[in-house]
Amino acid sequence: MTTTLSHRLLHLILIILVPTLLILGAIRVLMTDTYLQIEYNKPDFPADPYGFTLEDRLKLAPLAMQYLLNGAGIDYLGDQTFADGRPLYTDRELSHMVDVKHVIQLAMAGLLIGVLMFAAITALAWRDHAGRVAWRLGMAQGAGLLLILLVALVVYLLLDWDRFFDSFHNLFFSQGTWTFEFSDTLIRLFPIRFWQDAAITAGALAGTGAILILVMIGIIRRRVFISQP
Repeated sequence: MTTTLSHRLLHLILIILVPTLLILGAIRVLMTDTYLQIEYNKPDFPADPYGFTLEDRLKLAPLAMQYLLNGAGIDYLGDQTFADGRPLYTDRELSHMVDVKHVIQLAMAGLLIGVLMFAAITALAWRDHAGRVAWRLGMAQGAGLLLILLVALVVYLLLDWDRFFDSFHNLFFSQGTWTFEFSDTLIRLFPIRFWQDAAITAGALAGTGAILILVMIGIIRRRVFISQP
């Protein structure tokens, strides 16, 4: 009975853990210089009406991303200036970036913990046949759950992007602390098109991961499980 309950628990944890890891992993991929290079070099990516060139964006945006991932204080961004010596970011922008850093670092800590949990669960599950069956079902159902959620999210985005964007930010940040002028550096570096593309890319990466998991599970089932009693 205890073994059965432990297998069920592993199964349920995987159903939650798989989509969580795929989403957090996709977000981490977006926070790389490679993704920024691809995004800013798109032919139809909107130019900055206030004067940032492609080279400016490719220099400044990675620094903003690095701040979110490293252990530096807000002076990492606060000390940055325009060519004429004016601060690159307003106090309001800097305050928001502190909030964003807290959220991102919690998410990345969650990603690391999740990976370690996944490794431990896999090691435990594969010690016996019933555990492997629970692992296979948890992986498949977790991947399937993510695909269902992504389809629902796509419908939501198509129906009302603005409400999704506002709801997402209000979920993590105090209302009114994350809105800025079009002339502010954060908007010039990361216009609404950036976030639309990021949402699509993250969903595509996570969805691709889920599909690959389902394919892998199908192969494993045929080669490992069917031949066993």
